[in-house]
Amino acid sequence: MLGLLAGSAATAALIAPARLSAQEAAETSAPDATEAPVEAPVEAPADTAEAFSFDALTERMREASRNDPPAPRQIDGFLADLSYDGYQRIQFRTDHSRWAEDDLNFRLQAFHLGWLFEEPVQVFELVDGMARPMTFSTADFEYRGDLADQVPADAQMPGVAGFRLLTALNRADHRDELISFLGASYFRALGRGNVYGLSARGLAVNTALSGGEEFPRFTDFWLERPQPGQDSVTLYAALESASVTGAYRFIVQPGETTQVEVLARLFLRRDVQQLGVAPLTSMFLFGGADPDETHDFRAAVHDSEYLVLNGQGGETTVRALNNPPRLGTSYLGMASPRSFGLVQRSRDFEAYLDAEAHYERRPSLMVEPIGDWGRGSVRLIEIPSAFEGNDNIVAYWVPEAPTRAGDAYEVAYRLHWGAAPEGAASVDRARVVRTRAGIAGVAGAEPDPDLRKFVVDFEGGLLSELSPESEVQPEVSVTRGELEQAILSKISGTETWRLVLEVRATPGSIVELRASLNGFGRELSETWLYQWVRQ
Repeated sequence: MLGLLAGSAATAALIAPARLSAQEAAETSAPDATEAPVEAPVEAPADTAEAFSFDALTERMREASRNDPPAPRQIDGFLADLSYDGYQRIQFRTDHSRWAEDDLNFRLQAFHLGWLFEEPVQVFELVDGMARPMTFSTADFEYRGDLADQVPADAQMPGVAGFRLLTALNRADHRDELISFLGASYFRALGRGNVYGLSARGLAVNTALSGGEEFPRFTDFWLERPQPGQDSVTLYAALESASVTGAYRFIVQPGETTQVEVLARLFLRRDVQQLGVAPLTSMFLFGGADPDETHDFRAAVHDSEYLVLNGQGGETTVRALNNPPRLGTSYLGMASPRSFGLVQRSRDFEAYLDAEAHYERRPSLMVEPIGDWGRGSVRLIEIPSAFEGNDNIVAYWVPEAPTRAGDAYEVAYRLHWGAAPEGAASVDRARVVRTRAGIAGVAGAEPDPDLRKFVVDFEGGLLSELSPESEVQPEVSVTRGELEQAILSKISGTETWRLVLEVRATPGSIVELRASLNGFGRELSETWLYQWVRQ
């Protein structure tokens, strides 16, 4: 649960995750020049063991919140001179992986410092409650081309940019990447058969608000060395930013759906306008009801296509994503959510036609709160984007309670990464399987620019067993627009029920659409939401 920690006189609050593009990495790793103190010199960590516990880390971060943020740790020398091209010619040597013993299920590899990643992260190994630095040098990396002649041999690194863990996720005889931490507080994980897509973050602070966003970062990690045969791994992290400090624990359990259990203890240095709990970041360029206008040969390009929310009463709400003409934000209020997340539902290659990116294999990510999170909202932010390399979708939980300097909070949740994690779709009710939009009106007639057609297809649940003549009724509402027509029918020869809406709006309107199917005194489908930005 998100609760108040001892020693604070405030009420409780919550947060959400995301993926890191190269541009985001550049933005989030750069220090705030208006607030940053003089840079501190960077030295390699001393090779000494110290006692460690999560409670001790918690007290360390509580004490840190009473002081100004530390000076950013910066790199110099050849690390600072690395360009994009140079960085692409660096690779960690697999024969230097840590935890390489045959009876250990995990391998650890580091990401090199330089280019966009200029602030060193310290990594420690935990054995029997004692923490010892995991040091890395240039000998741990392969430098290809003429870069090999420019890098000093066996030079000690002042830290790393981040790290990744590998395990036998898909085949017993091959270790695949399972989870990576790289840049600010971003991390990504994979379920079986997935390729990397959306990301999570430790925390979001004042995202897309007028005062400017703050990007907390994980500065130090402590990883428990796994025991022989152990099928999960536990790690801890220290989080720092101008306004917040935090102590984090992650328990990573790989599988068909990989689970990451998160426990965060947060301490506020300053008043925060908006904390985003369990932040998620993804990409939506085009597809579905927001088709491509650049004549791309692909049918769709996105890492996620729906925001899904599950309430305590069993209801499931599905919000189709957009690439809007201007910044869009939506607040979906609820009490004690059962789960929420960003979902990729279209799992056929033909839905995308991309033989390299394989968007049909991108994971869905569901957030399952542990304990009662109380009242709040899931906030969805949609940012206009012209490039698929930009992560333009953000979602997180916003607690109803204020977040003020001196407050301390504890929040716990599980992240479920996979092709079909629990909660990504309703089990008992018909699911939204398709959302399309286009020109409305009579075929062949001059189109009315104020009129738009929306087509929503539902499948599953009791609906699949009903005949076309069954008494199923659509329940539709339109805000800041006018519903001109709503027609529901079952598509012949299929189990699909199609709802066709025609909606009128004036230029500049932001129209909110809501629809569900009811019959026999009960809700038969998920609730579909869409935001139409009428230009």
